[in-house]
Amino acid sequence: MTGTSTSKADSDTLSDASPRNAEGAGAANEHVCPACHGAGFVHPVSPSGVVDYSRVVPCHCQAPVLERERKGWLQRYSNLGYLAHHTFESARKGGRGANSDGYTAAYDAARGFAESPEGWLVLVGPLGCGKTRLACAIANERIAHGRSVFYVSTPDLLDHLRGTYSPGSEIRYDELFEQVRNAPLLILDDVELEGSTPWAREKLEQILNHRFNLKLPTVLATDVSPDDMDERLGARLAQSEMSRVCVLGKPRGNGLDVPELPEGLREHTFENFDYLRVELPAEERQNLEMAYVLAKEFAEQPEGWIVFQGLNGCGKTHLAAAIANYRIASQEPVLFLVVSDLLDYLRSAFGPESRVSYSKSFEEIKKHPLLILDDYGEQGSTPWARSKLFQLMNYRYNARLPMVLTTALALDDIEPRVIARLADPRVGTVFNIMAPHYNLDVYERRNERSS
Repeated sequence: MTGTSTSKADSDTLSDASPRNAEGAGAANEHVCPACHGAGFVHPVSPSGVVDYSRVVPCHCQAPVLERERKGWLQRYSNLGYLAHHTFESARKGGRGANSDGYTAAYDAARGFAESPEGWLVLVGPLGCGKTRLACAIANERIAHGRSVFYVSTPDLLDHLRGTYSPGSEIRYDELFEQVRNAPLLILDDVELEGSTPWAREKLEQILNHRFNLKLPTVLATDVSPDDMDERLGARLAQSEMSRVCVLGKPRGNGLDVPELPEGLREHTFENFDYLRVELPAEERQNLEMAYVLAKEFAEQPEGWIVFQGLNGCGKTHLAAAIANYRIASQEPVLFLVVSDLLDYLRSAFGPESRVSYSKSFEEIKKHPLLILDDYGEQGSTPWARSKLFQLMNYRYNARLPMVLTTALALDDIEPRVIARLADPRVGTVFNIMAPHYNLDVYERRNERSS
């Protein structure tokens, strides 16, 4: 098909294909393409003006369809999946740290890279700082302009490479490895060489060395400080003519390395909390409004503790996140942790290859000016977990440090030494949210009340 023109001028009236719906001509055929008569293809015209009846090419009327198909292919090839919604418009609004100098500089660098991908762009910062959002915005911008890009997180890439050794693998190792190594634009997220197995380190070094030597456009996102990176990778990043390093927030060091608020909760505010749920009976609606008022007052002046208790989906996490977002908007310190994530974080800090200090991290969490613990429950089933959670809450109780805790457990199901502190009226308030899950069908509730 080389050298074949498929422009409108070259493809008009060059198809002898019959209309796909020859019967019922008239109004039904008013929108049939006059060039291909609905066939979707035409015979190409050579530069000399001769029609080549031995071949067919897509008609100009198929351009929108072909463009949609190409964009669909690019989207599938990109491997973005659920991250495909990240654009520069959404990244501009950002989240935590979006107005900081580091984020602004990284945003501008990412936009410039998306327009003209050259060399390497390295986005460095802690979890939740926005580096993945910017990396994906680059990918989506390139796709919007019809260019191919491949995104993958380093742990997923290594898992996929290992999986290709399986006899039942649908893709060969060399096929996947070459796809990543020679991608027109590679976006590699969660990059880390330190602590990797020798095999994983070798694979990553092969990919990065190849792309660096061939000067292939590459975006790296990592939470490791440039000073703490692998020596060979750090040497490449130091070559300013090839790489640009943008630091967003404080990179990972030896202290606390958790975001103020998980990214998925940054849109939960007091403004979009619906406490006037019309499907609820008056008592539950009034109860929900009281919870809203209590959370709002606490956000304005955090003192003591609030324990929001209720069924999953009743709104307690939304209110806890709204408190966090209010404090963040006020430039005040806050730390929001899901209890299971907190315990995982502390366990990982015990590991021999951990780059964070367990004792220092735990001390920072215990003494944080405002701590929000979400979804306290079955995570405390092991003796170690119960000990850590009690140790944390007991310290804050004695120090009278403000805290918000959400739980779906009944008070009777919480161990006595913990509930003795949570329910102490001198320290805070336990508020039971009566509302059911916000997605519970209205008619189902009505039937329950009438039965």
